[in-house]
Amino acid sequence: MSTTGGRVPASPDQDAASGTPGSATPGPGDGAVLDLRDVHRTHGSGPAAVHALRGVSLHVRPGELVAVMGPSGSGKSTLLTLAGGLDSPTAGEVRVEGQPLHALDRRGLARLRRRRIGYIFQNLNLIGSLTAVENVALPLELDGSGVRQARRLALDALTEVGLTELGDRFPDQLSGGQQQRVAIARALVGQRRLVLADEPTGALDSQTGEAVLRLLRRRVDAGAAGVLVTHEARHAAWADRVLFLRDGVTVDSTAPLAGVEALLSGSGR
Repeated sequence: MSTTGGRVPASPDQDAASGTPGSATPGPGDGAVLDLRDVHRTHGSGPAAVHALRGVSLHVRPGELVAVMGPSGSGKSTLLTLAGGLDSPTAGEVRVEGQPLHALDRRGLARLRRRRIGYIFQNLNLIGSLTAVENVALPLELDGSGVRQARRLALDALTEVGLTELGDRFPDQLSGGQQQRVAIARALVGQRRLVLADEPTGALDSQTGEAVLRLLRRRVDAGAAGVLVTHEARHAAWADRVLFLRDGVTVDSTAPLAGVEALLSGSGR
């Protein structure tokens, strides 16, 4: 995948005309890993209500990386928390591999998140009392993996992000960039079908940040689905397409990367 341009899939009109899977409004069995349908998220009520998302739809298939862009307050992080089952929409529906998240109880939702979804948060959420390898292994152990197997897979993931020798260090013994890479390893460990990344290169230098995006791209090319929230057009260049949000509304859902800067410029950034 080139860092200078993304792969733009066939247009919804082409899909609809051919009758092939991948139409603009796919059904439950279309194979999308992530399926957001007319999703709204409102905080509060009455005149003081804040409409974080207003009728956003997004379908991400295996092997597809979608970048989500927009100015601060546009709804990017809200979209990511809804996609990962960390919050519930006010209206609309979120599905992961065909499973409606609203139909799951708390235990079922937690199980789905552990097994199928990898998160890379802005605020890392590492556990200070656990070493790097223990932080990465924890989701596997919670899901029933043996300690040895979980540690082996965790070490493999740390090797992927260039931290082979630092697995036994605690978070406060690591730099900010190293902590970010531990969080990324935790998101990629195991066979996660959906990877959600919220500004994953924020604490990294440009060289390390590019290496992280390459890892994310490699995981997606291996069959996962990915959603990348970013402010940087050069990072969005790793994606197949771009969803641009403004004020909780989709402005452009298939923005060619050459037009991203123009969209950002129009948003006042």
